Amino acid sequence: MDILRYAAFTDDPAGGNPAGVVLDATGLAAADMQRMAAEVGYSETAFLTPTGDRAAAVRYFSPLAEVPFCGHATIATAVAYAERSGPGPIRLAAPVGEIAVDTADGSATLRTVAPATAPVDDAVLAQLLTALRYTREDLDPQLPVRAAFAGAWHPIVALRDRARLARLDYDVDALGALMAAHGWTTVDLVWRESALVFHARNPFPPGGVYEDPATGAAAAAFGGYLRELGLVPVPAELTIHQGHDLGRPSLLRVSLDADPGAGVRVTGRAVEIPA
Repeated sequence: MDILRYAAFTDDPAGGNPAGVVLDATGLAAADMQRMAAEVGYSETAFLTPTGDRAAAVRYFSPLAEVPFCGHATIATAVAYAERSGPGPIRLAAPVGEIAVDTADGSATLRTVAPATAPVDDAVLAQLLTALRYTREDLDPQLPVRAAFAGAWHPIVALRDRARLARLDYDVDALGALMAAHGWTTVDLVWRESALVFHARNPFPPGGVYEDPATGAAAAAFGGYLRELGLVPVPAELTIHQGHDLGRPSLLRVSLDADPGAGVRVTGRAVEIPA
């Protein structure tokens, strides 16, 4: 079984977020996929099972568990597919629903399922801040804490300043247990540089990864959150910088339509990681 390795949301194999890609996983059982993802060791590996012309079912596995949707592995998979089968649209049937992807010249744009947000009650917020070793004074009052979804759930925690974002030192066990209890995939920590430019970090203890260098699913959920709460004018084009604090710079572009029920579009480049 050929496992490709791509870095997503970058043109540099040493940047972005690495993903494993299996373009034809026909016949593989879930246990096989889980074992292979653990061996690859990246935050996610995507497994395609072709179902027709430029169409496939896709499943995503972290080293520890299957996840319902992964943005960076989708971008990596789409670019890998297009390099071998030509650019154009690809239809992916993910566990959360259909993900439409367009590819062109080393880049891909995915459109998520319909996004949603939910409140985080005060007791849960207190647990979350304790696990992250934050206080309420660290939070940006203009961007309230919410859980957000665009294929997977992520709490959105916005910080007042970039320096506080840079100091990531959380309680792995406590945060992992809290995330498991609430079905959160990553925690989306963000800082707003300007109206449409943001910086992000994403702890991912449920996947066995301390931090994701680029998280397309969280970026999409964050875009849906901004639109639903009226925190950006729509339509909008957002820029999200991630991975700089890890030495793996990543660039994510998020596009929001004015329609509140429309899926969020996430665009990024990807490049194969040399063997």
